[in-house]
Amino acid sequence: MYRCHVMICGGTGCTSSGSDKVAKAFETQIMAADLENEVKVIRTGCFGLCALGPIVVVYPEGSFYSMVKPEDVPEIVSEHLLKGRPVTRLLYDETVTEDNAVKSLEQTSFYNKQKRVALRNCGVINPESIEEYIGFDGYAALGKALTEMTPDGVIQT
Repeated sequence: MYRCHVMICGGTGCTSSGSDKVAKAFETQIMAADLENEVKVIRTGCFGLCALGPIVVVYPEGSFYSMVKPEDVPEIVSEHLLKGRPVTRLLYDETVTEDNAVKSLEQTSFYNKQKRVALRNCGVINPESIEEYIGFDGYAALGKALTEMTPDGVIQT
């Protein structure tokens, strides 16, 4: 069990902006701070805000860092992951309130108009982990279609 998850966008836009270097920097800094048993780095699918990449989201609080560079990572690790203080200057401005509290992504104007269906877990789970997919009810619809529904019911749905 990890106390923190560092979700790093692995979508095309963020990858072209250097998210692989950012991920490697996190892995290096986390090892150097002896946090590898407390903090898990996960490369995710696209968060949808490609122009703000590379994007890093730290859970459980959901701090949304945008345009992260490898040289920003030591500060995020030392301040946020070690001391619990998000690095405000790197947070996406729409997720920071006037009193410096952090809002969730769903409360931003970009996301609050959306209802993600097929991509609802994008940016939340590791797209290369079948266990995480199953843990988020992956294959549940297939199971229902194969065991509870008729062919006509599947077509109607």
